[in-house]
Amino acid sequence: MHYTKRRAPRLRATVLASAAAVLTAGPALAAPAAPRARADASAVAAPVTRAAFPDSLFGRSGKLRFRLFSSSRLFSLPVFERLFGDPGAVTRPGVYTGAEDILGRPFAFISLIPFTAKNGGRLGDYRVGFWPSERRRPRTDAYENPEGFIEVTPETQDLFISEHFRLRDFLTHDQRDVWPKYLVLREELVDKLELVIDDLGANGVRVERMVVMSGFRTPQYNAQGLRRGRARDSRHQFGDAADVFVDNDGNGRMDDLNRDKRVDSRDVRVIMQAIERVERAHPELVGGAALYRATKAHGPFAHIDVRGARARWGRS
Repeated sequence: MHYTKRRAPRLRATVLASAAAVLTAGPALAAPAAPRARADASAVAAPVTRAAFPDSLFGRSGKLRFRLFSSSRLFSLPVFERLFGDPGAVTRPGVYTGAEDILGRPFAFISLIPFTAKNGGRLGDYRVGFWPSERRRPRTDAYENPEGFIEVTPETQDLFISEHFRLRDFLTHDQRDVWPKYLVLREELVDKLELVIDDLGANGVRVERMVVMSGFRTPQYNAQGLRRGRARDSRHQFGDAADVFVDNDGNGRMDDLNRDKRVDSRDVRVIMQAIERVERAHPELVGGAALYRATKAHGPFAHIDVRGARARWGRS
């Protein structure tokens, strides 16, 4: 995918403000057209000066750089006309870039491929498997089938979706040579991760790089690890969970966050404390958190999710 480059404006776009006002409300448009074998639709909105811009578009952290939409979560028609010209075009799955932020990164509106496009256990050549509620009644609303999928291509995988994270960070770790890939992801998860990074910084823990060790897991991939401790109904399948560690030095392992000259579960506790503070400040982002100790296969890490109810597990 090609992004048109221009000098980044100091202020965010008014048209994005208009879009934010109808992210979850506003008249519905026609359902998206059937997805193509590879959706690479894109458009670019011209940057304009800021006017009464609501921070909600950029999340509670102020660092989100993407928003999702679908047949059940559409913007108003006039907004699309101002952003992209042809409102009919943006019902196709794809990545539509808006005005650049002050760092020169484009803000992306991502049109989801509907869940009903899944054919058995596949989306095109990409194996995804079956979600729990496809075979039994979901135990709560949080375990219903995902709304839809983000199609990720070699051109869009490096798209920044927030200050610290790209689309590729959340992809399932299999089928390396199969493109396009498909991703389930919630904005709230990325927002919470950014808030945790902010909280760590405010408490004297520098975070330049937070690694997502495991983000979205397709059900078929998740099932491969059931005997190794993965949950059958893992939140990773619903796009709202991530296993993370801080790795500023790039050595592939957790950093010494508590400065005791060791890397162990006590460094994960530093992240866990940040999660607790973020959830107290933002109860709408409550979810699961867990501490995982190092093994021969990996270093220590923290699990974070936004399932909507408090859950804690793992040895501390």
